[in-house]
Amino acid sequence: MSIFSEIESAIFKREEVLSTEYMPAELPHREGEVQQLARNIMPASRGRKPQNTFLHGPPGIGKTAVTKHVFHEFEEYSDRVRCIYINCWDFKSATAVFSEMANQMGFFVQRHGWGKDEVMNRFIEALKKSKKSIVMCLDEVDQLQMEAMYDLLRINQYVQSSVGIIFISNNPGVFATAEPRIRSSLATTDIEFQAYTIAEMKDILQNRAKDAFHSIDIVAVMLCANEAVQKGGDVRVGMQCLLKAGREAEKDNARKVRVEHVKKILRRVKPAKPQLLKERVTETERQILKILGSKEWKSGELYREYKKQVSNPISDRAFRDYVNHLAEIKLVKIKPKRVGRQRIISKA
Repeated sequence: MSIFSEIESAIFKREEVLSTEYMPAELPHREGEVQQLARNIMPASRGRKPQNTFLHGPPGIGKTAVTKHVFHEFEEYSDRVRCIYINCWDFKSATAVFSEMANQMGFFVQRHGWGKDEVMNRFIEALKKSKKSIVMCLDEVDQLQMEAMYDLLRINQYVQSSVGIIFISNNPGVFATAEPRIRSSLATTDIEFQAYTIAEMKDILQNRAKDAFHSIDIVAVMLCANEAVQKGGDVRVGMQCLLKAGREAEKDNARKVRVEHVKKILRRVKPAKPQLLKERVTETERQILKILGSKEWKSGELYREYKKQVSNPISDRAFRDYVNHLAEIKLVKIKPKRVGRQRIISKA
């Protein structure tokens, strides 16, 4: 008999519900944030400038989900507004951002080979032809180059259409070191996202588990919720627990996800944010993290070791920039430099 003969799972009803990409119809315990963000961008449907908004708070507590939910509802409500979502991990420069926005509006712009002004003009042309207001989301905005931020904030100077921006970051002080010309143009209203309580986390996971599984013990859900709260309050950790526990139950040929299945997988569940960051770092940054291992390095020694291991090493200055970026995203620690001494670098 084929190992694939049994198509339907006795455990999973809809496994995709536990994916980080899945968007539920409702967002429990984020109703207030949904309403506030919707109010901020509502003027765009009347041809008026929406309120720029800054969403901040710990990772995995609904900032992106709330924005995508509001965008979906808003485009259903009004055909006068185009909502554009950009993750700045993938689009960091002005050229990259403007080309992606133009492409999302149906005006093809190649990402490479065109100058910034040419790409920006193409986007403005697309905006004028669409005759729609624009609300754009810049997620992980701390990855965006500051010059790109300046260019985005002055789009309203070139078009009659209203343009609003939603910024998302885990860091509430992301704009503190921005140039005065940028800070003066932001004009944001802040929405701070608080971490979920254990009861709220249980509700969220219970809703997902109800759609994902045929049957699961309520205590198993509670154990997953507790693990998520213990690992920083990130919902993605709870989803990871449920998914792994479900697969463990399948291995056991069980009819229900039980507490023992959750207990078996807990040691394999890792905090979601560091894992996502590691997946998104550059090849050079991966090499640096690999070299660092579990020991502390003097900055000069680290660079010399890096040069030994790669065939075409980058400059010392560029290397420092990469190390500083890894420190900014909290994947490495740098001990403060003392007079006449090198910095000490280690994994966070």
